[in-house]
Amino acid sequence: MIASIVIIIANYIEYKGKAISELGFQREKFTIKNILILAPLVALGLFVFYFFVLVPVITKLTGVPIDYSSFDELKGNLPKLLLTLLIVWATSGFGEEIIFRGYFMRQFVKFFGEGKISIVLNIVLVTGFFGFMHWQQGITGQLVTWFTGALIALIFYLRKYDLWFVIAVHGFFNTIAFICIYFGLA
Repeated sequence: MIASIVIIIANYIEYKGKAISELGFQREKFTIKNILILAPLVALGLFVFYFFVLVPVITKLTGVPIDYSSFDELKGNLPKLLLTLLIVWATSGFGEEIIFRGYFMRQFVKFFGEGKISIVLNIVLVTGFFGFMHWQQGITGQLVTWFTGALIALIFYLRKYDLWFVIAVHGFFNTIAFICIYFGLA
């Protein structure tokens, strides 16, 4: 969260008051339809792909399952799940998207442009770092997170840098994942 706040302040200084829109917070795209209907549907589709395709394929390639052990305390523990969801929405959904999509991706575009090669490199490099940050899930978790992050980054790009939307997608994706952990499905 602190890094997100620092980024917003730095953007405010750099863009002289337009920090919010330069990160991708577009007021006209913050609608009920986008945030509470489309984003949850995209998150659900992304999660189905993640759970039934991405995790099995990458697990087969690496020979190592994702390490979800850091989330074991969520299994069957509703108060812990609810607290975790609040924290995850603030830090992962909101914080990570501001840092990785809103700031790093936008800065990359600022310096290297929006050519196809630049966008591909942007997505691969920024989401590679994003995946690396999930080291606690082991190599399979890092690779799966890299690929999932790349899909979210692609959505960010295709939606013309709509940060509200990818925050909601990320938040709903994590909510689905943690509910699965709560019920012992992951």
